[in-house]
Amino acid sequence: QVQLVESGGGLVQPGGSLRLSCAASGSIFEIYIMGWYRQAPGRQRELVAVINSGGTPNYSDSVKGRFTISRDNAKNTVYLQMNRLKPEDTAVYYCYLHGRTTRFVTRRDYWGQGTQVTVSS
Repeated sequence: QVQLVESGGGLVQPGGSLRLSCAASGSIFEIYIMGWYRQAPGRQRELVAVINSGGTPNYSDSVKGRFTISRDNAKNTVYLQMNRLKPEDTAVYYCYLHGRTTRFVTRRDYWGQGTQVTVSS
């Protein structure tokens, strides 16, 4: 099994910054993609940013230029640096991993428990 442990959420004022971290552990053979999704009250879960094993990132248009995703493959950890935060960034942020536990199975999705990010004055 794969476990994802998130940290770094909290309350921040508009224009402020936060850094999220997500560490993957357990029976991991391959991590192809890691990243972040978010879900605000009454809305569907949406992509924030993901990064593949080669280091290529993909951002949603709403966070481009403000958020930066990075990855430490040696630590199986992904980071999300969030700058110039806006009230509309308020949501539960979920860590995401697409990978597999052995060479004999197909890749699948794994999710963390989520961490709350609140942007408010």
